[in-house]
Amino acid sequence: QVQLVESGGGLVQAGGSLRLSCVASGGAFSRYAIGWFRQAPGKEREFVATISRTGVSASAADSVKGRFTISRDNAKNTVYLQMNSLKPEDTAVYYCAGFEGLASRSPHEYKYWGQGTQVTVSS
Repeated sequence: QVQLVESGGGLVQAGGSLRLSCVASGGAFSRYAIGWFRQAPGKEREFVATISRTGVSASAADSVKGRFTISRDNAKNTVYLQMNSLKPEDTAVYYCAGFEGLASRSPHEYKYWGQGTQVTVSS
C-alpha cells in the first residue's frame, strides 16, 4: 500500500508561482498513475492534472493548461506540480492521488490519497 504526502503549498500573490511535491512511500511508485486534484471551500473536488506511470503521458484541466505542469521522477518517488501565473481562483487544498492503471481525470479511479496542501493566492 502506498502512502502519499504533499508539500509546497503556501500563500502567494496573483501572478506568482509555487511547486507542489507529492512523495510516495510503501509501494512500487512506478506502477502508479498519479493525479492532482483540488478542492475549494464549498466546491466539489476537481481534476487538475494527471501523469502516467512512466511520465510519457500527461494531461491537465483546461482551467490550468498552459500555467500548470505535472512531471514525475520515479527515482525519487516524487510527482511535481509546477504552478505559474497563479490566480485567486486557484486557491484550494491540493491533493495528490494514485492508482495502478492508466492516467485518469476521474477521482473515482484513484485508490490512494494524500492529506492535501493548502494553496492560497491573494489578489
